[in-house]
Amino acid sequence: MSRTHDDEHDRGLSHDLRVLGALVERRRALQWFAGAGTAALVAGCGGGASSSDSTTVVSGSTPTPTPTPTPTTTATPTPTSGACIADASETNGPYPADGTNSSSGATSNALAVSGIVRSDIRSSFISSTTVAGGVRLDITLTVVDVNSACAPLAGFAVYIWQCDRQGYYSLYTAPAESYLRGVQVTDANGQVTFTTIFPGCYPGRWPHIHFEVFSSLSGATSGRYAVLISQLALPTDTCTAVFADTTTYPSSRANFAAISLASDNVFGDNSSAQIAAMTPTLTGSASAGFSGTATIGIAR
Repeated sequence: MSRTHDDEHDRGLSHDLRVLGALVERRRALQWFAGAGTAALVAGCGGGASSSDSTTVVSGSTPTPTPTPTPTTTATPTPTSGACIADASETNGPYPADGTNSSSGATSNALAVSGIVRSDIRSSFISSTTVAGGVRLDITLTVVDVNSACAPLAGFAVYIWQCDRQGYYSLYTAPAESYLRGVQVTDANGQVTFTTIFPGCYPGRWPHIHFEVFSSLSGATSGRYAVLISQLALPTDTCTAVFADTTTYPSSRANFAAISLASDNVFGDNSSAQIAAMTPTLTGSASAGFSGTATIGIAR
């Protein structure tokens, strides 16, 4: 009887050996594919480095982590105080003409008189037009708020007054005159500028300029509403230079030689910082005149 199909089990020894060798090779291939598939599965489930990992893998070496940068901390600046201090409150003295006292039985209040608002205060403006003689002095005052980082105070009114070259005060010891008095309103920078003369030195007082500060012009012209009453002390070297001219300043040199800041009854009890703040910085000469600045600190 002829066979209708091949019988795998009846082809002899050589055939059987070839079949067994093929089976072995097949099993090895299956084992290799199984191992590769497991590795791929592990990698796909997160077993390797993620995209956000900073680890760098170098073939043949141990993975070395890339150091994470230390966050940079920005230091907060230490606030610095402004370069100003509150001016010491001082007496307005016996000659203010601000409505707080009387002269010769009549109330002296130059602040209520038309014409008091002016920058050049060398001439009288009430009943005469006399111009006070002496070395010219242009002074700019800056009014600031010491409790607000020395911010300028705009719209404040500053009233200044002083003695003349002989030590007399208008409306009092020079009753017919109204010179060396005036009011100005501070600008956006808190500043006012006056043109005046260098004051003389009279017995018992260091050379000075009086001032009052008001929160508004209406407050100034109404009187009695000053937020600060104080004085400026003139610099020693400038006083010495100006008073050397005994023709223009006949008695000032001798009076100045007999006084000191420490013995002055107004400035004598102030601290060195207050004295420095209340002393204007001046430049110029006795022949050409002086210009200067001072900062007036208000504690609001």
